[in-house]
Amino acid sequence: MILKSLSLVNYKNFESQDFEFDTKINCFVGFNGVGKTNVLDAIYHLSLGKSYFNPVATQNINHDADFFVIDGIFDKHERTEKIIVSLKRGQKKMIKRNGKAYEKFSDHIGFIPLVIISPADRDLIIEGSDTRRKFIDSVISQSNKVYLNHLINYNKVLSQRNALLKYFALNNTFNQQTLEVYNEQLHTYGSEIFKIRHEFLEAFIPIFKKRYEAISNNNESVNLIYKSDLYEDDLSSLLLQRINKDKALQYTSVGIHKDDLSFQIETHPIKKFGSQGQQKSFLIALKLAQFDFVKQQSGVTPLLLLDDIFDKLDEQRVAQIIGLVDNEDFGQLFISDTHAERTENVVKQIHQSYKIFKL
Repeated sequence: MILKSLSLVNYKNFESQDFEFDTKINCFVGFNGVGKTNVLDAIYHLSLGKSYFNPVATQNINHDADFFVIDGIFDKHERTEKIIVSLKRGQKKMIKRNGKAYEKFSDHIGFIPLVIISPADRDLIIEGSDTRRKFIDSVISQSNKVYLNHLINYNKVLSQRNALLKYFALNNTFNQQTLEVYNEQLHTYGSEIFKIRHEFLEAFIPIFKKRYEAISNNNESVNLIYKSDLYEDDLSSLLLQRINKDKALQYTSVGIHKDDLSFQIETHPIKKFGSQGQQKSFLIALKLAQFDFVKQQSGVTPLLLLDDIFDKLDEQRVAQIIGLVDNEDFGQLFISDTHAERTENVVKQIHQSYKIFKL
């Protein structure tokens, strides 16, 4: 799959900008603040229907405008696919494929498989469990529609159950039967999500370990440990056991929305015991494993976005990554960097065609 061209109107710092891309390597170079990362984010937007860096949709509209439009032309399975993402202030975001708007954004997820590696990935290590759950969900959802639908339904029911618990507290009342309707639905969707996450990690962890070995050139062992309440008991029983706690807290304190992924190096948390270099290698291995997994599941080679990666890594690690990329397993690559000369020196080592965009 190839992104042939990109057109931006009022997207972040761009009023109007067009790009025609090389089928292999595309580099965006320039000083900080010129919009290199914004171009990568626009490509991410075409794939996932949202920004990687800013969840507040309207903040991606140029300050002086009322709307933004991102227009991408792709080649997929020898067919031309035109994807447009647009947003007008005060209105709902729209995603169109070949002129036809999607009724549900979730129908678009996975159509343009993509992986981004960015300094912002460090949030996966330093932030709370929510960030790591989103990572698992985003990897699985790109190739499993059933999972994505279970997740959407689970979150809908969870929010309804939480609203009911608040209603009980405000009105000093309680109705076990009404609550059990939600418990049953959470159990149904939650059990399936837990099962798919568990199976996914069984397949994903060996891929991740292999990638870490290749990047780090070290003998240290790394691991991902899946933590879930559902290892203790089924969700139906857990919800009954925690009912008094939930009533007091006015929200659901147990379930797959509390799952976490523990990042470990030599059986210790990498957040506390990993050096900066080890943490960076860990995150890159995680994302390259995502690339391998999505490609394997979807049968389509994902786009790979490398944001400001050369600035954050030593030369040895850059060389390792370039060695991995100089390989037919990878498809189209998009790179942002502050140093044009450094970027050109690096991409010249790769025996592939390339284009450099100076912003």
